[in-house]
Amino acid sequence: MSRILLGVSGGVAAYKALELVRLATAAGHAVRVVQTPASQRFVGAASFEALTGAPVLVGEFERDPARGAFPDQTPPAHEPLSHLQLVANADVYAIAPASANTLAKLAAGLADNLLTSCALAAQCPLVLAPAMNNRMYEHAATQANLATLRARGVQVLAPGVGRLASKGEEGVGRLAEPADVLAACERALAPPDGRAAPAGGSLAGTRVLVTAGGTREPIDSVRFLGNSSSGRMGLALAHGARERGAQVTLVAANVALPMPPGVTVREVVTAAQLAAACEREFPACDVLLMAAAVADFAPAAPAAGKLKKSERERLQLVLEPTVDVLASLSARRRAGQTLVGFAAEHGDGALAYARGKLAEKRLDAIVVNDISRPDIGFDVDANEVTIITAARDGADAGGALPTHELGDGQAAAHERHVPRASKAQVAGAILDTVERLRSSG
Repeated sequence: MSRILLGVSGGVAAYKALELVRLATAAGHAVRVVQTPASQRFVGAASFEALTGAPVLVGEFERDPARGAFPDQTPPAHEPLSHLQLVANADVYAIAPASANTLAKLAAGLADNLLTSCALAAQCPLVLAPAMNNRMYEHAATQANLATLRARGVQVLAPGVGRLASKGEEGVGRLAEPADVLAACERALAPPDGRAAPAGGSLAGTRVLVTAGGTREPIDSVRFLGNSSSGRMGLALAHGARERGAQVTLVAANVALPMPPGVTVREVVTAAQLAAACEREFPACDVLLMAAAVADFAPAAPAAGKLKKSERERLQLVLEPTVDVLASLSARRRAGQTLVGFAAEHGDGALAYARGKLAEKRLDAIVVNDISRPDIGFDVDANEVTIITAARDGADAGGALPTHELGDGQAAAHERHVPRASKAQVAGAILDTVERLRSSG
């Protein structure tokens, strides 16, 4: 198996790093741990040493009894520099939790403790799992630091949403689950199917923009209006496009799942933030896959603080429409771009509505699924969809498919039903359609 160097920075979530070590060692990985002094206020070195069977280091000038070796190695005869030898032996370096302070140091290239010195010296993959209060995570400085780190090829796991360390507070900032952090480390070590994205893949040279997840519109500093989208479909599309050689940018709205390797990620929260991110990325993309569930309405005047119970016994919200991101992008598309929309509909009339949306927004294709079924759709691993494409010059979407008139002088639509399958398989069918649309001109 592999050698995992784990960096633990300060924060209540440090206790979850113990479970990460337990899972990693149970899976056969050799683990060494470095801690910041602040992290020891939450979890002591003795706990990590008991689980790893190796000494824990905190200071840069602290002597390492193992001389940089992992539990499966024989220590060298000489006394190497800890921050150099540890990462030289490591196959992957994970920092979990990564505090806002540590993220800022990593983005700036600072090396003022053993954990950050190891990061600066590491030539192995670096995986970060942020954990902090939601206000710290959503601060522009933290988001800029995360963007800088991703641009350098660092894999960042999106934090979860829920109860935070401070009593009564909820929001984004929970450490990703230890099993997901370990899975991210294993993906960094071995790309899917043991291979990197093919340089000559079927989408090589194609720039793909994918949106995933569901936006959240604040009611106050704690509560929000949202939806049930987990982002699984969008992540499957981003991973599939990357595997076909595309250059992929993923705009992720409140996605708590591990991000696909080799993909540029832009994390957003609200519909307005998603719209702004898409506006920046859209002009350069060749394919847009709009899989995110974007809120249609948002509170007109969200409260600056937390509404107290006495203020909300008869709370009335005034909602205002959000921008139609897909329609806005479609209105300024350039020649050669392929646009695919998604329609999560409930019950009868789904296909008819989707055909209208296809024509109204001038899309190349739309993917529709029935979310009234509990076994497909939101937050499950399977889906069943119909892919509706607008015919081009008599070309269909790849076979003798049902045809429906769109009206208003639009070309006929062709429909392809994809039976219930994993979202990875559904993503493959969607990407096949994209390739056919682009090849047909």
